[in-house]
Amino acid sequence: MEPLREIDPTHIGAHALLTRLGAGGMGQVYLGRSPGGRLVAVKVIRDEITGHPEALARFRREAATVRAVRSAYTANLIDASLESAPYWLATEYVAGPTLGHAVGRRGALPAETCRRLFAALAEGLASVHAYGVTHRDLKPQNVILGAQGPQLIDFGIARGVGATELTQDGQAPGTPGYTAPEVLVGDGAGAAADVFALGATLAYAATGRPPFGTGVAATVSYRAVHEPVDVAGVEPGLAALIEACVAKDPAARPDPAEVIRRCGVRDALVDDPVYVGLEALGEAVPLHEMRTQGPGYVYVPTQPPQRAGRRRGAWTGAAGVAVVAALSLAAWKLIPLDGRAGAAGDAAGKGGVTGAPPAAEGGQTPGAGASTGGAGGGGPAGVAKPPAEYIEDNQVSRYLWTASSNPVQAAHGVGQCNQPAEKKPPGADFQSVVSTTGPDGAPAKSATIKMRIKYAEMSQSKPDAYYVSVAVKSPHDLDPDTGTPFPMDNRSVGYTSKPVDIYTHWRSGGDVTLTYPDDFTLHAAGRTWPAAPLANDPGDWTVVFYHVEDDPTKYASIACSGFQVG
Repeated sequence: MEPLREIDPTHIGAHALLTRLGAGGMGQVYLGRSPGGRLVAVKVIRDEITGHPEALARFRREAATVRAVRSAYTANLIDASLESAPYWLATEYVAGPTLGHAVGRRGALPAETCRRLFAALAEGLASVHAYGVTHRDLKPQNVILGAQGPQLIDFGIARGVGATELTQDGQAPGTPGYTAPEVLVGDGAGAAADVFALGATLAYAATGRPPFGTGVAATVSYRAVHEPVDVAGVEPGLAALIEACVAKDPAARPDPAEVIRRCGVRDALVDDPVYVGLEALGEAVPLHEMRTQGPGYVYVPTQPPQRAGRRRGAWTGAAGVAVVAALSLAAWKLIPLDGRAGAAGDAAGKGGVTGAPPAAEGGQTPGAGASTGGAGGGGPAGVAKPPAEYIEDNQVSRYLWTASSNPVQAAHGVGQCNQPAEKKPPGADFQSVVSTTGPDGAPAKSATIKMRIKYAEMSQSKPDAYYVSVAVKSPHDLDPDTGTPFPMDNRSVGYTSKPVDIYTHWRSGGDVTLTYPDDFTLHAAGRTWPAAPLANDPGDWTVVFYHVEDDPTKYASIACSGFQVG
C-alpha cells in the first residue's frame, strides 16, 4: 500500500479513498471506504485513455463480468460509474497476500497445501465457468489468499459467452508462462486455457519457480508451446496432475471437476496450518490513520495532450512526447512474423537520420523526475545520484522501429517508430543520431548511438543529473544464451547500456557516444548476458532511450529510433 498523492482524488462517487493498492495498464486501484464504512477496492481508469473506445469497452466488460459472476471465489461488485469520466468500479476488498507474493517470500508450498489450494482454485474456476465466463489471466499475482479461501481477481481481459473479442489483432491475452499454447498461436481462449493457467500457477506454488523458466516474454512463451513444465522435485502424484493440466492439447486437459476429484481433499484449506500462516504476509490496513486523515486534494482530470509537429534534421529531436498508457499489461504480441510490423508512417531526411515518434506538448508523468536544470526541463529535479549499473529487463516493450519503404531512405537509416515515448525528456531539445558500420557490401557489425541535450552548454551552472540508458532491440526475440532468434516479434526491453548522465559533456556541448555491441548487455532474472552480434538477426533494429531512476526496475522511455541490418 502507498499513501495518496497530490494528484489522487479523495473521493470517487460516494466512496472515500484511503490509500493506493496498486496500478495496472488500465488504471489505478485504491482502498476506499463506502458511506456505511465498508472497505472496498476502487479501480479508476486512467484519464489519458478515457478517450480510447477499446479501453472503455474493455473496462465496461470487466464491470459487467464482475457484476455477473457471484461466487465465493470472486470479489463482488459494489458500485460502478461507466457513463462519464472518471470511469470506475468498486468491489469488495479482500485482505491477504497474493499467491505470488506469498511464495516469493516463503518459498514453495508443501504438496498437501498445494492440493488443497489446487482444489479450491479449481472450484473457483468451475464457479466462474458456470456463468459462461473465462478468466484468461489466472496467475499467482491474480490469486489473493484470503482468510475464507483464495479469491480470483482482475477480470480485465475475461470473456463471456458471445462477448466481442477486444484483444488487438496479432496479440494474445494473458501472461507469459501462464498462457495456453492454443492462445499463443491464435486459436482462442476457452475454459481449457484457464485449466492450463491453473496448472502453471500450481507448478509455481509447488516449486517456487516460474513454470516455464525465466527470460524475455517470447522465450518463455516459446517454452510454454514446445517444452514441458518445470515440476522437478514435486511429489509425483501432484506433478502428474500439474502436467495433465498443462497438456499442450486442450482436449487432453482435465476439467475443474476432475481436478478436484484427483486432489482428493478431505480437509478445509482454511484449516491448513501453512495456508493460515501465509495470511500474515498480507499488508496490514492502518484503519486508525485512515479514519483520522483530513481532507485531501481536489481531483482534477488531466487533459489529453495536443499533438505538435515532428522535428527533422541531422539529429533526431524529441522535445516533448505524450504519455501513452497500454490498454492492458496482459496483452503482448507473440505471432510469428511474416514481415515487418506496420509503421505509423515514413519519415523524410538524409544520411543516418532515424525518425522520431510524433512529439506532443505536455504528457509529463507526475513526479517522474525530469531535470529542471539550466536546460529548461519542466519537472521535478533529476536523479541526484547514479542509479544501478544497469536496468532490469522487467518490462514488456512494444516499441518497434521500421525502416522507410523508400529503399534509398532506408539505406540511409530513415524510418519510424510505432508509438511515442512515455514522458518528456529534459531540456529544450533531446537529440539522437544512430549509424552503423561494417565492411562495404556486408551486414553491419556495429552501431554507434549518440545523444545530447541541445544548448545544455549555455547553462550558467551544470544542470541536475539526468541518467539515460539506451536499449537496443533485435527484430525477433533472441535466446539469451545462444543469441539465436525465435520467429516471434521482440517484446523484451533488449540489450541496454549502463545509465549515464546525459549532461556529462554539458560545458562543451558534446554528445554521449555508445557503441553496440561493446557497451551493451542484457540483465534479466538475476543473470547477465553479452549483446548478440547484429548479424544474428538481420532486419530492423529498435533503439529506445530510457530515463532511469535510482532503481534498475524503474525507468521510462523518452525517445525512440532505430537502424537496419542488411
